[in-house]
Amino acid sequence: MTTDLPDTPDTAAPDTAATAPATGARPDSPGALDPRGLLQQLQALSPTFREYRPVALRIDKAVAERFPDAERKVIRTAMRLHTASTRYLKAMEKATHRYDLEGNEAGEVSEEHRQHAAQTLKERFAEASRRKREQQQKEREAQREAEAERRKTEKLQQLLGRFSRS
Repeated sequence: MTTDLPDTPDTAAPDTAATAPATGARPDSPGALDPRGLLQQLQALSPTFREYRPVALRIDKAVAERFPDAERKVIRTAMRLHTASTRYLKAMEKATHRYDLEGNEAGEVSEEHRQHAAQTLKERFAEASRRKREQQQKEREAQREAEAERRKTEKLQQLLGRFSRS
């Protein structure tokens, strides 16, 4: 599920990024943030999100303070999108510290969290590998079937050629 969002440029100043209009508004509520729009704004605003550093525990509260109009569900979904990304998990696997919105250290990463990130990456890569093998197997089977059909057609043409000469 996890998708990495492209990095946003560092051109937005922190004070303008927090008040900028939502780039990912939902069609049913004009001006409301959607999870991806919120995540894009967080990446523009915070070096922690932009650089995929491990976030401080309960950073969602700081995000809610910074974006008071964002619904709790939108914030949780944005956090889930970010923390489930491959880039984030790779950073988490090797990290020793967590960071707040401003990029300051805000605690340590526990060994349990590092192991969870490593296990999640291992499972994700194994699943991708399995899907790739299955796709390759399907392609080989399709090639075999196409080759068998070609040979069958060729033999039928040979038989037709023999018996139509009479």
